[in-house]
Amino acid sequence: MTAAALPINRDYIRDLMVEFLNIPSPSGYTDAVVRRAVAECERLGVSYELTRRGAIRVLMPGQKESPKRAIAAHLDTLGAMVKNIKDNGRLEVTRIGYWAARFAEGARVTIFTDKGSRRGTILPLKASGHTFNDEIDTQISAWENLEIRVDEPCDSKRQLELLGFNVGDYVAIDPGTEVSPNGFINSRHLDDKAGVAALFGTIRAMREGDITPAVDSYFLFTISEEVGSGASAVLHGDVAEMVSVDNGTPAPGQNSSELGVTISMMDSTGPFDYHLTHRLLELCRNNGIAHQRDVFRYYRSDLATAVEAGNDIRTALVCFGVDASHGWERIHLDSLAGIASLLTAYLQSPPTTWRDRLRMNPDLEGLPQQPGADNPAPPIFTH
Repeated sequence: MTAAALPINRDYIRDLMVEFLNIPSPSGYTDAVVRRAVAECERLGVSYELTRRGAIRVLMPGQKESPKRAIAAHLDTLGAMVKNIKDNGRLEVTRIGYWAARFAEGARVTIFTDKGSRRGTILPLKASGHTFNDEIDTQISAWENLEIRVDEPCDSKRQLELLGFNVGDYVAIDPGTEVSPNGFINSRHLDDKAGVAALFGTIRAMREGDITPAVDSYFLFTISEEVGSGASAVLHGDVAEMVSVDNGTPAPGQNSSELGVTISMMDSTGPFDYHLTHRLLELCRNNGIAHQRDVFRYYRSDLATAVEAGNDIRTALVCFGVDASHGWERIHLDSLAGIASLLTAYLQSPPTTWRDRLRMNPDLEGLPQQPGADNPAPPIFTH
């Protein structure tokens, strides 16, 4: 492959990511972050359109119209919701998206009521050692054992109701972002605000370099990945291949890293497309982009919803390593810059196969072939 990665503005990615992290956007409460993303599209001078609920589809026209490709990241994050107004003047809470109760304990939060936003803290039911002694250590960590202490003078259900609290109020978790001089970033919600920043870094590099993609390319900013619907509503029907940018999982038994790009070969929904995945690996090698491969056992992304919705597309998952995903997360800026570099090379490269411009083909001509006993050579991509 001859597609060359473009220079990436790391400061832009870092600063934009921090800004997005500080915009509350639990799944179902994403209007504000959508508006900020649209403003960035306008600032970069790219055309966009929105679904009814606010998922964003950016078009970057290519040298050829077809076969089209898409790159996706999600704007929504984990969060919580008020489940019950309690007689003790506190709020029962349940999670939005899948995350552990132990990571909710002690979180500072914003509760969005019909009368405005209020502040509070998620606490265990038995929070004080001076009161409960060793029971603070033996109480099971579970969402049923958590409550929100609101920062208002109230000690009854009636007082909470007068303040405007209701069952169903959205709860946003403070990110607590900290950026270190050595490139590490600690925060909640790096999944997938970091991916969003990487996509905008890619768009900026393409615009500043005045580079036209090889084919029509879409950037998708989805708003419901954490609750399972993801890209199904915003994906264009003519897209033949799709790359999702999301978190990898550095941990014992995994091969992901906080440094460099992680290419996932498979997640819990099954293998990703062999040829598209190996195209990305080849682009990493040819451009000197640090990378590794991994397989995820308990994981799904925007790609799963796209395929489950009936789209016949090639899929690949590109990851930045997130230590302690869905908890107190940490990443390194090198990984995001590497992803943006890879995506600029990918956008300039030809499609996996030109035959993909047709949904149905009359014969085998142009169909890629995986290596095997009768074809031992690795795949060779042609222009």
